[in-house]
Amino acid sequence: MQPKPFFDPFDDRGQFCDKGPSYLSAIFVANDKERAIAEKTKADVITQFPNKDVVIPILDASTFYPIKGDEIGHQDFYKKSPVRYKFYRWNCGRDQRLKEIWGDKAMGKIK
Repeated sequence: MQPKPFFDPFDDRGQFCDKGPSYLSAIFVANDKERAIAEKTKADVITQFPNKDVVIPILDASTFYPIKGDEIGHQDFYKKSPVRYKFYRWNCGRDQRLKEIWGDKAMGKIK
């Protein structure tokens, strides 16, 4: 399975300009089949970048708590405020970093 080129697998403090525990990446798995796929995908990334530390953990899925209250405004922000989201992406360095890591496979825009 090819990893989706819209994340930084080497950042152990968050993603792009968003740092802290709320922004850490992880692969959540619900069963052994998903774990095998996740481990294979992570191994493929490690092989692709042999001189880098891939820091994304594979974790067992647990209770999911949907967003509530004021935080719901962050859900689908790219759809609700496309101009502001593009501004954020560029100023945050997201697109530039993805291109640096993944090259032409980098996800240029969300569909």
